[in-house]
Amino acid sequence: MNQIFREWIRRYFSNPQVLILWFLLIVGFLLILFLGQMLAPVLTAVIIAYLLEGLVQLLEKRRTPRRAAVLFVFLFFMISFMALIVILLPLVSRQVGQLLQQLPEMFAKGQNLLIQLPEKYPDYITTEQIKQITNSLSAQITGFARGLLSYSLASVRGLIAVIIYLVLVPLMIFFFLKDKQVIMDWVKGFLPDNRGLAREVWIEVNQQFANYVRGKMMEILIIGVLAYIVFVFMGLDFAVLLALLTGLSVLVPYIGVTVVFLPVALVAFFQWGPTADTLWVIAAYGIIQIFDGNLLAPLLLSRVVNLHPVAIIVAVLVFGGFYGVVGLLFAIPLATLCQAVLNVWMGSLHKDPLQSAADGPDADT
Repeated sequence: MNQIFREWIRRYFSNPQVLILWFLLIVGFLLILFLGQMLAPVLTAVIIAYLLEGLVQLLEKRRTPRRAAVLFVFLFFMISFMALIVILLPLVSRQVGQLLQQLPEMFAKGQNLLIQLPEKYPDYITTEQIKQITNSLSAQITGFARGLLSYSLASVRGLIAVIIYLVLVPLMIFFFLKDKQVIMDWVKGFLPDNRGLAREVWIEVNQQFANYVRGKMMEILIIGVLAYIVFVFMGLDFAVLLALLTGLSVLVPYIGVTVVFLPVALVAFFQWGPTADTLWVIAAYGIIQIFDGNLLAPLLLSRVVNLHPVAIIVAVLVFGGFYGVVGLLFAIPLATLCQAVLNVWMGSLHKDPLQSAADGPDADT
């Protein structure tokens, strides 16, 4: 048994570059796990700067000096961010407030509909079962309201921290873009020299992640705008809020579509009851998601994230369980990282050791 285990270790971990690759991954995982909360502003700034770097490089290819490109992209980001806060955020917050005000009325209407069920279907449901359901729903709504109140109070206490984040994050984004090469050279000074496999993983993940983010941003925008137009045309209440949720649902494949279906269907049901209008809204939502899954997403992401649907669902469940909402949002990029590591690792087993040793920092750009 020991011989088999030693042979397995020798086969898969004899290459020093494999050990360096796994060392870097483990160190990165531990830093995020234990220092993620403290470094949240820095990680946020790094991610946004990474996304904006694509626009900077695009301007550089058009012979724009880097400093001018960085300044232009940063100003574009700040203007877009301020427009988002000034225009979209008040609309969403207003509709969230209106929805919370109407929750008791919706609950009462739903309770009346449930009470009528034993009269219509006495063989399948009893009055006692309805009472248990209504009591459970009442407790859930009360707990939700208390949690929302406590969250609001906590948000008030954390207002200073939010203001600090709003100042620090844009400032760090600007310096990450402006001094990218200086920071990269400084980080490389702490890394081992023999990191060819880590470089291969970075190249593959960098290309996949950049294409994925660009495609997803376009997908969210198109689906959100389309849903808003459809919901407004059909006269559905809370159109801005529901359209925003519909657009964001594409971030979590399969699961997001199902979760967002519930508020859309419930708002339509409590607005019109069991009528044709409710069915039309549900059908419109289904058509939007079919359009996204069968036409828009394949068109925007045709060359990105070559993962099986089962692998995507497993990634969503695993990373969502580890990191909560953040894990859900980054499940596919993290799954892509795992796939890239496995591909490079397995490929290194068939590579000439002399060739692997030749892959050093000189190729690291």
